[in-house]
Amino acid sequence: MSTLIVVGAQWGDEGKGKVVDAVAAQADVVARYAGGNNAGHTLVVDGRKIVTHLVPSGCLYPDTRCVLGAGMVIDPDVLAKEVASLQALGLLMRDELRVSLHAHVIFGFHRDLDGLREDLAQGPRAIGTTRRGIGPAYEAKAARRGIQIRDLFDPPTLRARLEHNRDALTPELTRLGREDAISVDTLMAAAEPWARFFEPMICDASALCHGAIRDGKRVLFEGAQGALLDLDHGTYPYVTSSNTTAGGVCTGLGVGPTAIDAVWGISKAYATRVGAGPFPSRLDDAVGQRLREVGGEYGATTGRPRDCGWLDLVALRYAARLSGMTGLCITKLDVLAELGRAEVCVGYEDGVDPGRDGLANARPVVEVVEGFDDPGLAGALAQARTFEAMPRAARVYLDRVAESVDVPIALVSIGAERDQTIFVQRPFE
Repeated sequence: MSTLIVVGAQWGDEGKGKVVDAVAAQADVVARYAGGNNAGHTLVVDGRKIVTHLVPSGCLYPDTRCVLGAGMVIDPDVLAKEVASLQALGLLMRDELRVSLHAHVIFGFHRDLDGLREDLAQGPRAIGTTRRGIGPAYEAKAARRGIQIRDLFDPPTLRARLEHNRDALTPELTRLGREDAISVDTLMAAAEPWARFFEPMICDASALCHGAIRDGKRVLFEGAQGALLDLDHGTYPYVTSSNTTAGGVCTGLGVGPTAIDAVWGISKAYATRVGAGPFPSRLDDAVGQRLREVGGEYGATTGRPRDCGWLDLVALRYAARLSGMTGLCITKLDVLAELGRAEVCVGYEDGVDPGRDGLANARPVVEVVEGFDDPGLAGALAQARTFEAMPRAARVYLDRVAESVDVPIALVSIGAERDQTIFVQRPFE
């Protein structure tokens, strides 16, 4: 087996960065296929926290090639700062990073449009975006006026497309209260250093991935956000602007489905969500607040507090089906142990089905998982380094999740550090 997809199985923020970092130690290529800098992956190595927003989590390994795929939207200034920050730590010092010529560029007017729309929206119309310009950049892509990385190297084409965007967006920007017009000349000037920055990194990401697979190298495909934020299958309209399920690999990197060997889905041992939208197992009480504090549930990208709730097994089953998951990665099990309490959503009242009915009217049926009130559980769990060494209550919890979702456990995280990651299955085997 040479290819593995790692995707979020909830509303994002599941700990993909840590899982990808753990698996990337055995990968030759780590390729990201969707999203932009609205996704933040937090890595903790020897007590040092590193947050990436665009660069794949494989960046911590010098011999691992990192790829940004065609399905992404990239803010060049953000990427340049992120690369500089990583290089200051001694990372990405060689030619590890590659960027697809087909990826789309986020410009300042995309960010402006995103923020102004959010300022105007109220009540159910507010999506809760990160205001990073992600949605407007994908909107431009679908409207055939998007600007690709390749256009930065073709000034006449770039100017024509910028003029197209100026003409299309000026009426809305004016209506939303922006007074200054989009200056094509200013944007053309900004694009010159962007082209110089990207030049050593540009590639055909599809050909790169196919070549690696053909040569028997281990390729890890890294997702962003989570399955329930998928544009087509998530809690629409409270979703992101790309396909976050495993199928996004095929479209976002140009890799055919027959090249995929396995899919691991990541879920916290509880559930969180940031931004607007339905969240059936949300805890609007002191327990939810305590869960947030113990888990440190604040956005890596925005710093916004995340809503917290019990693990939703119905939604997790739905996410597993959407991506054809072959393994589950459960993170932050230590948080439940420290909380001293664990419950799971086992169903919804009135037979609500997430695929058919959505989640807006889902009322959870919750059951208690025994054994988490043991005061010694957190300490015993912290010492475990194999599945068999875990306290019985933790293993019972994991077995219940695997049985309910009908997907075996592949990995368990019991803390932020690398050595607090327990592989139940071996990746690429």
